[in-house]
Amino acid sequence: MSLSPMMQQYLDIKEQHKDSILFFRLGDFYEMFFDDAKIVSKELELVLTGKSCGLEERAPMCGVPFHSCDTYIARLIEKGYKVAICEQVEDPKECKGLVKREVVQIITPGTLTKQSMLDERENNYLASIFMSSNCIALAYCDVSTGEFFCTDFSKAGGIQTVTNEIVRLNAKELILTKECYDELQMDEIIHLVNPYVNILDDSFFSEDSAKNVILKQLNLTSLMGIGLGDKPEAISAAGSLLMYIFETQKQSLTHINKILTYQVGSFMALDKATIRNLELTETLYDKKVKGSLLGILDKTHTAMGSRKIRQWIREPLNRVSEINRRLDGVEQLYNDVLLRNNLKTALKEIYDLERLVGRISFGSANGKDLIALKYSLASIPEIKGDLCVFNSGILFDLNKRISDFLDIHDLIENSIKEDAVGIKEGNVIKDGFNDELDDLKLSIKDAKEWIANLEGAERERTGIKNLKVGFNKVFGYYIEITKSNYNLTPDNYIRKQTLVNCERFITPELKEMESLVFNAESKINQLEYTIFTEIRKRIQQEIPLIQETAIAIAELDALISFADVSAKLGYIKPIVNDQDEIYIKGGKHPVIEQTISDGMFVSNDAYTNCSDTSMLLITGPNMAGKSTYMRQNALIVLMAQAGCFVPCEYAKIGVVDRIFTRIGASDNLSQGQSTFFVEMSELAYILNCSTDKSLIILDEIGRGTSTYDGLSIAWAVVEYLCSSKKRCRTFFATHYHELTALEGQMAGCKNLNVDVAEENGNVLFLHKIVEGSASRSYGIHVAKLAGVPTRILKDAESKLQELENNGQRLSLDAFDIGINKNISQSNGDSSSIGQNGDMQNCLCDDNVEESQLSFFSLMKNPIVERLKALDLMEIRPSEAVALLEELQELAKKL
Repeated sequence: MSLSPMMQQYLDIKEQHKDSILFFRLGDFYEMFFDDAKIVSKELELVLTGKSCGLEERAPMCGVPFHSCDTYIARLIEKGYKVAICEQVEDPKECKGLVKREVVQIITPGTLTKQSMLDERENNYLASIFMSSNCIALAYCDVSTGEFFCTDFSKAGGIQTVTNEIVRLNAKELILTKECYDELQMDEIIHLVNPYVNILDDSFFSEDSAKNVILKQLNLTSLMGIGLGDKPEAISAAGSLLMYIFETQKQSLTHINKILTYQVGSFMALDKATIRNLELTETLYDKKVKGSLLGILDKTHTAMGSRKIRQWIREPLNRVSEINRRLDGVEQLYNDVLLRNNLKTALKEIYDLERLVGRISFGSANGKDLIALKYSLASIPEIKGDLCVFNSGILFDLNKRISDFLDIHDLIENSIKEDAVGIKEGNVIKDGFNDELDDLKLSIKDAKEWIANLEGAERERTGIKNLKVGFNKVFGYYIEITKSNYNLTPDNYIRKQTLVNCERFITPELKEMESLVFNAESKINQLEYTIFTEIRKRIQQEIPLIQETAIAIAELDALISFADVSAKLGYIKPIVNDQDEIYIKGGKHPVIEQTISDGMFVSNDAYTNCSDTSMLLITGPNMAGKSTYMRQNALIVLMAQAGCFVPCEYAKIGVVDRIFTRIGASDNLSQGQSTFFVEMSELAYILNCSTDKSLIILDEIGRGTSTYDGLSIAWAVVEYLCSSKKRCRTFFATHYHELTALEGQMAGCKNLNVDVAEENGNVLFLHKIVEGSASRSYGIHVAKLAGVPTRILKDAESKLQELENNGQRLSLDAFDIGINKNISQSNGDSSSIGQNGDMQNCLCDDNVEESQLSFFSLMKNPIVERLKALDLMEIRPSEAVALLEELQELAKKL
């Protein structure tokens, strides 16, 4: 036995797409066979059936209706599969043998274009990574909008940079070589973002092939003009990305018409820990937008604006002129409520122009899409009219970038019916737009009227009151008579179909009219499709201008959102400059302020610079607000540099190049990494990558190990960050009260603590940051608030008093005594942290200067050290007496 021709065709096509689930078009269904059918049946919970295939056993089969396939495909993509769409590429009616079929599109997580499969408020990025011996390049594209970006950077530190970029983009799919995958430790990226990964052959990244495909796509003769001329790695990354898109989409990509190059340092760099810890676009635990900074700031009215504001939050500016330009635009909108409301009204009528253009470029836009485009274009003149009052600044420039497209609007208005949906079933083109089409419609008008009147005429002629004239796609037009009236059937009726309770007939006249209508409607539908595609091609010519307009409208929407939120919540315009001061008066956490339900949020001030107040050491009990205080200051800086007003009474922000955070920790068991290892890895990254322009947020460094080790590391970090070589603005929260002794002894250190009120044995956290250090940790009081049973609390209180009375407190009071008495007696012989386990060299590249305070030198007791060095077998009696006198004198000095 041999396979049937159709099944052989299926297997031949499947052989070329082994890594994809093949959706094989059979009539009105997409069918899957063999292993694909088993997978789809299991994943989508569909019935697994069988089909005769020419072999003894039936082939496993599973299918979905073609008109509702998007939902099923989206679910498969979400589960990590690729789907190859195999269509009939010739008309079955005109084909004598087996219908020819071809794969017309491969759908992957990074190449989604259909609106129903995409999150309208987030970009869907596909990325390519290419690496040479000393350079790494990254290119990424949103195929649905046509946005295309490319960058390259040094291989030194490149692993972390790639990780940060992929996390920032939240890339859905990656293409790269096997060598690149292994060397860049992509397992970590997969753990963080979970992209679909395609490992491709090295030849796919050929520089010559990549260069040729870029030149052809952008219609260029040289790559110098777009910044890629002398960047071979970037060329390979960008070109391979284009080739992959061509191979999967197999259709026009006219909306990908420019490649924008950028440098990683062209905006504030945010690593994965900072994006996560500050909850910029989603909450830390339940991964929801609500409760994040984006949830507060995104009050946009278009999908494009929502994507833009997300981008701005993840890519704050770091050039003062650009920041203030954006802030000035927000201020203008903030001050003019009427203008802002008018613009918001107009924006509500604008659909997702960026993705509409993508579908027009792909040739998949239908009548509904063009009507959406028409409504969007209709609102643009109103927007331009509102913006014309500005003669300079960002709003003036946005107005210049927005075109009105009156001719495109009128073309759609005159041609496309309001209720148009599909494009091959007819009823798309308006009457009066095309003479030939009007003539065809007129030619069957009489026939349709005759058919429409047939039911009434036949009821009167035959006397059958319930006689019906109907239609279906299989049998065409028919006359239906119930069996109870069968004896009244006229002689000229020809039986066509027998049903349980009725008979269906045709007449020669009805058959003639049906043939006339069918032939004409087929021509009408084909002509309407031709007219529609010509209209779509005309719009394609305007794609670059529509894209520029869409970007400008997205930016305007984002600015209006910033202004709206700022006005509603009472935010103020920050002063942003190139100095090193950060001064925030009456600052509030933008998210928590809006979510607290038990009272007013307590505002707090903050001041830091790179000279005399670079290290803010914050002590105080848990739950008192230390972490909130640090986070809110980081968020205020980030919001200011994103171009938004900020939640405080006054803010002066010296531009920050990066924000680093080390807040909390969790085991990475999948990679065999403990809480403490993760903490130290993140700390090492911060110390190696921070500059004097950075802002660092550190919370409880060293708590993941023993008390002595943890305090040692925390002390070393403070020394390092306060050194003249590495001084940068730092908020450092700690329970190691011993560190507070550094204020006044180490340049830049300043103590802050969270105020606490005690009354009748109860503790009230005031959430107010004040100068000075905390005297206690109030751990038992926090346990009480958390609901720990009363019996355990009493036992803990009793044990604490016992330890305090015996001089054995776990908070290392002995360390305090040593520091207070000997902090000025640190001598040059003392071994430094770098000499004890080489901790500094593990964490960073530079060594702290020898003149800095050494924690370990403070801890050495000279009496103990003298005794440890003593050789009792060699000492004489007279020497022993002299040594005893020496030790007595030393003891008197302590």
